[in-house]
Amino acid sequence: MKILYLIPARGGSKGIPGKNIKPFLGKPLICHAIDQAREAGADDCDICVSTDSDEIRRTVEDYGLKVPFMRPGHLATDTAGTYEVILHALDRYEERGMHYDLVVLLQTTSPLRRASDITGALRLWTPGTDMVVSVCEAATNPYYNAFETDAQGNLHISKGDGHYTRRQDAPKVWEYNGAVYVMNTDSLRKMPMSQFPVRRPFVMPADRSVDLDTPSDWSRAEMLAQQCR
Repeated sequence: MKILYLIPARGGSKGIPGKNIKPFLGKPLICHAIDQAREAGADDCDICVSTDSDEIRRTVEDYGLKVPFMRPGHLATDTAGTYEVILHALDRYEERGMHYDLVVLLQTTSPLRRASDITGALRLWTPGTDMVVSVCEAATNPYYNAFETDAQGNLHISKGDGHYTRRQDAPKVWEYNGAVYVMNTDSLRKMPMSQFPVRRPFVMPADRSVDLDTPSDWSRAEMLAQQCR
């Protein structure tokens, strides 16, 4: 089973400027993703940082990992999708005669992810599975405390009959936490991830599921990381 560990890291970032190379607990954020892939057993030749930024490339190569190719500008805009970035990377490797069975997508914005989360998600993958994706329990439950408005503008429960009076009695619901995606390459060639019919969850705790989108997320993640040291 040949696995590509893909770390997307474009140069532009509005929520946290320069976040991919901003120091997080003493080293550039992107280096945490590289370390986690290595600790999960990846060889450097199978770790791909996909970037359009020379500054990110230099940071990564100073850390000892070769960036095999640069991402074209049209795949580094605010509207560019992750799916197209994945296909671009697979195409570049196939041009070199390198074929992968699985893609493990590791976003830099999940620094609290552990190598054991990556290996745990990989263990869940079986033939016939399109994707194993890391999740955490959703903060809002559509059976209990998520509401929609009807045609008259009145609130009603999003799902079910609204008879649940305790959250713990309602069915559990999950949300992607952005940390780990294990994807079948054949499935990726056929359709985008959002259309995968067979998706299996790898459950992670909330305190490792912080996704860095704002400066307050960054502060919270650093606090949690320091508490776990």
